[in-house]
Amino acid sequence: MPTAVATKIAMNGTKRKGAPTKDAGTKENKKLKFNSRKKSATKTTKVKPRTAKKVRERGDSDDFDDFGSDGGAPLHREKSTDSNDLEESDTTEFSSDSNAQPPTKDSVHPDRAKAAAANSQSSKEAHAKQKQLAQERKAAKPLAESLARTKKIWERLRRKSHVPAAERKELVAELFEIITGKIKDFVLKHDSVRVIQTAIKYANLEQKKMIARELAGTYRQLAESRYAKFLIGKLLVQGDEEIRDMIVPEFYENVRRLIKHPEASWILDDIYRGVASRQQKAIILREWYGAEFALFQKGNAEKFPAELSEILSAEPSKRAPIMRSLLELINHLIQKRTTGFTLLHDAMLQYFLNAKPGTEEVTEFIEILKGDDEGDLLKNLAFTKSGARVVCLALAYGNAKDRKQILKMYKDTLQLMAADPNGHLVILAAYEVIDDTVLTSKSIFPELLSKDADKQIENIMGCVNDVNARTTLLYLYQGRSRALFPASLSSDIDVLKEVDAIRASTSKKDPEVRRSELAKALSPYLLNSITTAASDLVTTSFGCQFITEVMFGAEGDKSAALAAIAETAAGDPSYVEALPAEEQAASAEISTASHIANTPFGGKALKALVAGGHFDIKTKSIVPVIPALNFADILYTNIKDYLIEWATGSSSFVVVALIESSNFSKKEEVLKTLKGNKKKLQKAAEEETPEQKVSRVERESAIKSMAAGTGKKTKDVKPKDAGNRGSALLLERI
Repeated sequence: MPTAVATKIAMNGTKRKGAPTKDAGTKENKKLKFNSRKKSATKTTKVKPRTAKKVRERGDSDDFDDFGSDGGAPLHREKSTDSNDLEESDTTEFSSDSNAQPPTKDSVHPDRAKAAAANSQSSKEAHAKQKQLAQERKAAKPLAESLARTKKIWERLRRKSHVPAAERKELVAELFEIITGKIKDFVLKHDSVRVIQTAIKYANLEQKKMIARELAGTYRQLAESRYAKFLIGKLLVQGDEEIRDMIVPEFYENVRRLIKHPEASWILDDIYRGVASRQQKAIILREWYGAEFALFQKGNAEKFPAELSEILSAEPSKRAPIMRSLLELINHLIQKRTTGFTLLHDAMLQYFLNAKPGTEEVTEFIEILKGDDEGDLLKNLAFTKSGARVVCLALAYGNAKDRKQILKMYKDTLQLMAADPNGHLVILAAYEVIDDTVLTSKSIFPELLSKDADKQIENIMGCVNDVNARTTLLYLYQGRSRALFPASLSSDIDVLKEVDAIRASTSKKDPEVRRSELAKALSPYLLNSITTAASDLVTTSFGCQFITEVMFGAEGDKSAALAAIAETAAGDPSYVEALPAEEQAASAEISTASHIANTPFGGKALKALVAGGHFDIKTKSIVPVIPALNFADILYTNIKDYLIEWATGSSSFVVVALIESSNFSKKEEVLKTLKGNKKKLQKAAEEETPEQKVSRVERESAIKSMAAGTGKKTKDVKPKDAGNRGSALLLERI
């Protein structure tokens, strides 16, 4: 007789690949026996229904509900087999008589039909009996009644949009009546734990604290559960500091074991990354340094430093075992390919920062980073703060071969890295340390900007207007200026300075030569994008800054790009396209500027290009670029028909820059036009500009709102230096 498992597999119509057999002869005999049975037209197989006793022997699983009474064969397979037997045998009988008609479904022998009906009836009865037994077993389990009711409540609550608020409130109250005091009995079952998660979702803060207190002492066990771990995450995210402080300490002294667990490692890292306090993070990370840091820090962990450098400074004799313990755990997780943990990246940074330069510690660590052939480790590192710093240090400490291999791992992810708050820093570090600029330009620029010319424009536009990605394009032209690295990116400067210190002993090329060569290689991509999409670039502040910096720093033919920029200034600068009525109401009737002259960043960019260089605050003079742009003549041909509108409008300083430019050939013509419209200039110089009016209204509104609380009267706010300053300067020049 075949075993129960073999019967089940055979009846389901599938066979495990490479399933073991006793010998080939037995297999062949079985096959022959089956064929001979199939050709027999007279034999019928009577299926004996499985008794309740046999069902109990096979186990209490409800999976048997899906099988027939013959030990596992579905009912439709039983019928189809009998039908095939009949059709084949009956066809054989009639084939000898040429005048005989083949049998139909209605002409089946009555005895065979009765036998099939009896078999079907007995199978149904056995199936019903099995189902009844399964229900009885479920009903006999603890909390069966409560569990059934909570499931019905959960089924209703999960359909949020279909349940009125009043009914939901009643259901939540009933749910808490059932689960209060019994929560531990619900959380370790895959179906009932969902009920507790729903209860947390609709619970108030006190109810959440009640659930957290009931589960106290079990959080480590829950973290190791495939389903209950999500319950911990829900409690932490929707709870407060009191709930956090109940849960997190239960993981202390078990970090080294839990970080290796396939389920608990994820919730441990989520806690470390998302909700743990600074001190709790330090306690969790310290356990990576060895068993003693887990055993002796409970209760007084705040007395111990979190930084490995401070620990090693206090106890230098422990350096070897600490570094060995840390590296072993790091290597273990890398070998298991669980390389996405922020906790792992922080531990790797601690090791790298304390490894002795020029020793095997650094060399071995870089080899570990390169050892992942698929590059998952390096890719994951690039997207966390500590991980990106680890990669930057590896690029700085590595030799030419190491840098080439590390850079190769990022071939498919450079676009994602450029827009990432941490990933873009890896690209900047590669600019700073790789001496082979040809390798850098071929490895980074085509992948970052795309090899397809059409997609290049799209990708550059996306990079230009992203606060992180724009640094990967403009860093080679602007360097570490405040305009490119605002306060939010100030930490990038610190890492790059750290790279500079290491680069002094590991790189040979002069930094300025390296930067110049990379800027030259990138220039054709950026100049082409300005030529093609200048009208789109000038509509944003970042776009105008991009245009200015590229035109000042790029190398190559800039004439086409300058002409495209000048064309964006054509037309009436005073024209403003009003918003639709509904949008005006939503925006307090503020119109949108539809010309570059009506945007402060647009006028500033044109003024800088006309001046031909950056303004140096120290010398209070323009530092012209070489070769000169000569943009003044190109721009004048596009604005000369509306020169007075420019001189009296928001971008009047563009006209001031024209007459102050040393290489502008039409200066006398401009001065003559301005003298002929002196009255308009005088009026503009005295009247309040639209920008000043908006600023004044905003200030008055702010003062009134502040005075409303004190009860004091407010005075009208008169703007200082009201009037168009550019127009006033032009009056002085003429």
